[in-house]
Amino acid sequence: MFDVPALLAELSLEEKASLLDGSDFWHTQPVARLGVPGVMVTDGPHGLRKQTADGDHLGLARSVPATCFPPAVGLAASWDPALLERVGAALGRECRAERVAVLLGPGVNMKRTPLCGRNFEYFSEDPLLAGELAAAFVRGVQGQGVGTSLKHFAANNQETERMSVSAEVDERTLREIYLPAFERVVTGARPWTVMCSYNRLNGTYVSEHRWLLTGVLREEWGFEGLVVSDWGAVNRRDAGLRAGLDLEMPSSGGAGTRALLAAVREGRLTEAEVDEAAGRVLGLVNRALPALEPGQTFDVAAHHELAREAATSGVVLLRNDDEILPLDPESGGRIAVVGEFARSPRYQGAGSSQVNPTRLDDALGSLRAALGGAREVTFAAGYVVESEATDPALVAEAVEHARAADVVVLFLGLPPSYESEGYDRPHMELPAQQVELLRAVAEANANVVVVLSNGAAVLLDPWQGAAKAVLECWLLGQAGGAAVADLLLGRANPSGRLAETIPVRYEDNPTVGAFPGEHGTVRYAEGLLIGCRWYDAHRMEVAYPFGHGLSYTTFDYADLTVDMLADDAAPRVTVGLTVTNTGRRAGRETVQLYVGDPVSTVYRPERELRAFAQVALEPGASERVTLELGPRAFAFWHTPLGRWVVEGGAFELRVGASSRDIRLSAVIDLTGEEIARPLTPESEVSRWLDHPEAGPRLRKALAGSPFETMLADAQHGELFRAIPLVRLSRFPGFPVSEETLATWST
Repeated sequence: MFDVPALLAELSLEEKASLLDGSDFWHTQPVARLGVPGVMVTDGPHGLRKQTADGDHLGLARSVPATCFPPAVGLAASWDPALLERVGAALGRECRAERVAVLLGPGVNMKRTPLCGRNFEYFSEDPLLAGELAAAFVRGVQGQGVGTSLKHFAANNQETERMSVSAEVDERTLREIYLPAFERVVTGARPWTVMCSYNRLNGTYVSEHRWLLTGVLREEWGFEGLVVSDWGAVNRRDAGLRAGLDLEMPSSGGAGTRALLAAVREGRLTEAEVDEAAGRVLGLVNRALPALEPGQTFDVAAHHELAREAATSGVVLLRNDDEILPLDPESGGRIAVVGEFARSPRYQGAGSSQVNPTRLDDALGSLRAALGGAREVTFAAGYVVESEATDPALVAEAVEHARAADVVVLFLGLPPSYESEGYDRPHMELPAQQVELLRAVAEANANVVVVLSNGAAVLLDPWQGAAKAVLECWLLGQAGGAAVADLLLGRANPSGRLAETIPVRYEDNPTVGAFPGEHGTVRYAEGLLIGCRWYDAHRMEVAYPFGHGLSYTTFDYADLTVDMLADDAAPRVTVGLTVTNTGRRAGRETVQLYVGDPVSTVYRPERELRAFAQVALEPGASERVTLELGPRAFAFWHTPLGRWVVEGGAFELRVGASSRDIRLSAVIDLTGEEIARPLTPESEVSRWLDHPEAGPRLRKALAGSPFETMLADAQHGELFRAIPLVRLSRFPGFPVSEETLATWST
């Protein structure tokens, strides 16, 4: 450990500027003469991707073996912050064993469009859920003395033109949808670093966006760590430093250092600005030193078991007609396993997060091992994963196996080439030959269970009627095969919940016409209405709603209570209810609390997730669940005032098992705060008349004049009241002068 201020004072300007550039692809710059080491940062977030050489950023070079946990798409479906914290802690231990200072993750960008090629690496369409899970993950990693890099800050919601596209987003939408997950992690978990994204935000490169990197991140949220560029995200190095970007990665070969030194010489930057950023780099190095001691290890077997638990928790049982699942492990006829993914699992996404697993379980082998010969299991590949063409021989073999079986477990999913960092998906459909295989198998055997492997939502309505059950398994990491076997046989009870809405058709999703953009810009035209907010606002049917997930047991909700702890401009409310397991198996239920503000001065989504909790219950057991709501649960971003506001009035509290499976509800009245926008001469006449102080004054001035009658006219009064008062004051005979109005403004 060293004294950062003292060390900073000993460095030359050239040395300080050099600290703000990487030394290679993965290391910070050392200062050998003062004993300052370079430290290693490396890709995550669902597993350590430490490359054995200088490597690359897109997973083309091989990395050291590490536990491949489920990517964010699978972890998010667990809705389990405690699990995420344990996974984070395991990753922190693996980083320490490999002497890695910072794990680059998690990614908390919103799933704005179902076609984003990197959706497998993001948590949710909902900022509360994404923020809660990511904050737990960060606490887990950093609790081991290893840093994280919260990414990609901000509005990086597509891969198309990701290096340059300008996301055009209004401030209220930013504040309520695209920034809250970052804010929750920064304020609640204190990540060591934040990674700025490639894209532009409202025309300005994020790497040069002072409002975002300094105004919001540091001044409003209190971030004290280091801001690092995404790899290759720097546009102009001096402008980036002025905006708040501390460290450029990977190494620019000295170009960034030279640009900074030139900017200081020419007066465009001050040495104090360089000092501030260099001090943050030194602080990061200093903080990481204990984790870089040699000889640290981790328990490979224990981490694999944790990966299995995490995979099990992230599987969502979408449908289960005739209770076909779970399969009886001891009696029944032959099980036909069909689909190449059963023996060649798709367990992670492609690109910079690709992990070299310590071991890999496949579902076919795991199922056979679990049954131990109690039921015969046959296998037919059915398709070639990366082929678009149907193979008649493989289909015929699969049909033969299906016809001779009691039940068919059919593994379908997206080939690796369908989704990756670097490009977006062209559609939401499964490969056509897989759907054709399903229909052929279903004609031979009505008892079909579909097991999906995919990093982002796929359309189910075109084919799900041919299956009795659908297990949405996402990408489950290295232990996913054993997890699927446990769930199929009832050794584990599905408890996953959808972290994103699955639409009936792609055309129903909110970004149609506003994705991927045109002429270098993408308009976030749907505003606040991302995901379930959109489908609710338009009363659309969906295939499966946000928060949905079935179980092998059932749960009852009862005895809703609401307690007001504070009723003012910063209300606090607790909501209680009793959950009972009314089925025959132990299970875990995720209780979701949604809040709606039906009467507001601004448009608000019909309902928004504001709290959630999980409860594990044995058959017949009950437990009291308490959910807490703070001011932000009721607030909206008031753009003219530039702050969060809670308006007084009625709020709807809805408790359920999904956004559309509401079991209990209540209405509360909050006092909130009186909100009066400042009055200026340019304000409309109606706002002047409604103002508690200015209104009576204006009415008195208008009394007896033709304008009093004109403004009160039943047919045309509304038209005149919409005129800015300063313009009406210029009408002949108006009784208040423009100069007087200026003195009345508030």
